[in-house]
Amino acid sequence: MIGIIMGSDSDLPIMQEAIDILESFDIAIEVDIVSAHRTPEKLVEYSKNAHLRGIKVIIAGAGGAAHLPGMVASMSPLPVIGVPVKSRNSIDGWDSVLSILQMPGGVPVATVALDGAKNAGILAAQIIGTSDKCVLDKIITYKEGLKLKVEQAAKRIQNS
Repeated sequence: MIGIIMGSDSDLPIMQEAIDILESFDIAIEVDIVSAHRTPEKLVEYSKNAHLRGIKVIIAGAGGAAHLPGMVASMSPLPVIGVPVKSRNSIDGWDSVLSILQMPGGVPVATVALDGAKNAGILAAQIIGTSDKCVLDKIITYKEGLKLKVEQAAKRIQNS
């Protein structure tokens, strides 16, 4: 199972892309709002106990100061994928990107592009796929589909 958390419900439109791609791979997900600044006790509980509930990877989306992914990573033994979200109080998203990207040694957070929740979902599925052949097969099929789309687009261009 993959945990998908975000700092507030305003992040949901971006994080929905991770939810959708993981559901398309038939991977169980748990979705919640965990604010690093407004619900710090919940953050600690979630971070320390997610693995006990069967979570294998955590995707954490946050905007602005974007402390959520790093704080989760500091307390959880699980891989954490951070999604910087361009929020209304953001400095063009750079504050979120750098807050998630620039982690100190020993506290890794895999970071995807600004508003890149879909890629976070795919990366989480790939991590799960290292030990689950069914998920791995779905990833392989998905990537073949990407290749096919490019080949079809190239043919359309060549034929016009």
